[in-house]
Amino acid sequence: MADSVFDGPRLTKRDFDTLASLIEKHAGIQMPDNKRTMLEGRLRRRLKERKMESFAQYCRYLFEEGGLDEELISLIDVVTTNKTEFFRESDHFDFLIQTVVPSLIERGIGIQRPLMVWSAGCSTGPEPYTLAMALSEIKIGTPSFQFHILGTDISTHVLRAARKAIYTEDMVEPIPMILRKRYLLRSIDRSARRIRIAPEIRGFVEFRRLNFMDADYHMPVMQDIVFCRNVIIYFNREVRQKVLGRICRHLSSGGYLFVGHAETLGDVDLPIRPSIPTVYQRL
Repeated sequence: MADSVFDGPRLTKRDFDTLASLIEKHAGIQMPDNKRTMLEGRLRRRLKERKMESFAQYCRYLFEEGGLDEELISLIDVVTTNKTEFFRESDHFDFLIQTVVPSLIERGIGIQRPLMVWSAGCSTGPEPYTLAMALSEIKIGTPSFQFHILGTDISTHVLRAARKAIYTEDMVEPIPMILRKRYLLRSIDRSARRIRIAPEIRGFVEFRRLNFMDADYHMPVMQDIVFCRNVIIYFNREVRQKVLGRICRHLSSGGYLFVGHAETLGDVDLPIRPSIPTVYQRL
């Protein structure tokens, strides 16, 4: 008989509230009561890996036995949502290539110095690699065009996957065929049905861990374009204000901020003006 979905340790309301408070404090992610079953299911693997029999034991380890520093990153990895795809919300990339980049090139950005692009909340890498492919198309017509892409995420697990740049055939389907032929490599073992991003595209992208809750993002240079899409939707208004304020401090004057189609910035005060829906320009 198959195991019941209810088999295994159960997360009490008290332990859930404790963990939810910790997650919101360190990652900014709100965990309402309806996320309790989700958190319980995702954390069971951590209990198994740590050879623990209950969530109460896990909480004691975190808060009473000094395990928080060691476990925190793994806990955040478990709860973060990493839905992503290539060319997601594709009209953003149309606007980027047809309007944003040409306007920046007119100012010498990308010619006199590299265009700096930041994919904030990059997950397993489809967004920064999409950016790299799109910008590489501009470079074909303008060989002097230079750019650099930074991908950041709070999850070390997804960053490891992003650096590998290996995806299933189904996942790369949104990439236009002409770009697939130029920038994707098929596995020698065709039965594996795996695709890898070509080295010349991977070379444009750097990945590092960044927690939006940190007071300092340690950005050595200003960014000209920031994609922070489908991230702030998980934050409350106060956290959105702080996070987007920090992002704007690293966005150059006249630079562009892209947010997700389901996100709105109407309730935060930022030094930006709308360009088109969900795209803003730094004042």
